[in-house]
Amino acid sequence: MRKLIFTFLLVAISTSISAQSIFGKWENRDEDTGEVDSIIEVYEKEGKAYAKIVEITDKDRQDAVCDQCSGKNKDKPILGMNILTGLKKDGDEWSGGKILDPKNGKKYKCFIKLVEADKLKIRGYIGFSLIGRTAYWFRKK
Repeated sequence: MRKLIFTFLLVAISTSISAQSIFGKWENRDEDTGEVDSIIEVYEKEGKAYAKIVEITDKDRQDAVCDQCSGKNKDKPILGMNILTGLKKDGDEWSGGKILDPKNGKKYKCFIKLVEADKLKIRGYIGFSLIGRTAYWFRKK
């Protein structure tokens, strides 16, 4: 009986801890339709947060490239592309990095913050955070 209770508690604790993390797979939804258009994986590397596109739901866009991008991302496949780079933890948000919008090829300063266990706020901006755009990603179940 003790083993059963211990196992249950261990599973419950690990589930609640992972639900409190920004790391994992997230759904990016189209702002107009609300449909999931891509799956993004947020991961940690050397104490910083990064994210890459791991799935594109539109089968016609599977081979899409970032033709609007410049530099090393120019004409690279969007699938597998890192779109968040170098965010550092600062209190309850991650900031100090960049986000790439593969639709227009532009990079913005950004911060991300877990606003609910399954909802991540992403704020991209130019200059300071008042001039920018906010999006929300939803944890993939």
